[in-house]
Amino acid sequence: MSSVRSTLSRMETETAQEFYGRWAGLYDLIARRTPGIPALRRRAAAACQLEPGDTVVEMGCGTGANLPYLREQVGHHGTVVGVDFTGPVLERARELTSEYDNVHVVRGDATQPPFAPEVDDTAVDAVLATFVVGMLDDPGAAVDDWCDLVGPDGNVVLANAARSQEWYALPVNAVFRAIVILSTPPTTKFRYENEPHLHLDAKIDAAHEHLRTRSAAIVDETHVFGVVRLTGARLE
Repeated sequence: MSSVRSTLSRMETETAQEFYGRWAGLYDLIARRTPGIPALRRRAAAACQLEPGDTVVEMGCGTGANLPYLREQVGHHGTVVGVDFTGPVLERARELTSEYDNVHVVRGDATQPPFAPEVDDTAVDAVLATFVVGMLDDPGAAVDDWCDLVGPDGNVVLANAARSQEWYALPVNAVFRAIVILSTPPTTKFRYENEPHLHLDAKIDAAHEHLRTRSAAIVDETHVFGVVRLTGARLE
């Protein structure tokens, strides 16, 4: 039975890789051109509270939309590492950052980074994860691992999309539900035993609350009609 579960899990991972790889171009366009999202990415990078010369790791870097903003924060002498598991997506990230010799893109699982607890013998000062924790089986455990990677006085920043709580949330959340369904493999289902947007909400709530329990100082913000939640934490 365990071998069957392992095989199914491997198949699901491969399906997700194929899905996100196939739509890499569209995701790249959305990530860079959606109104309000570039400003959000700049804000997320600033929330990492980096200084020139620091090292920052982005878990689930996707097509690399955040990497230039992180590089701005650490300067010429800092280090930026992007981790993602999808080949075609990473190729776009490499193209975007090819002019920077201190930005590195690594293929790996955000829940099992290919380095720990240091990157090239340099301490990790911050971890950023945007629109990632909703894809993970155990977001709380992943957040714990990221907190352990940076250690005391380091920073972990999460930015994720969930249902809006604003007074005008009804039409916003209807659009949000459609986007979640279309961006979750497989996309051919019309009826769900468990609504994917509600499942996503629960994962994001768990991840952000888990980060709050590890923090000495916290900032919570909402953006893009209340759909995007940003939590930045300086660890104890």
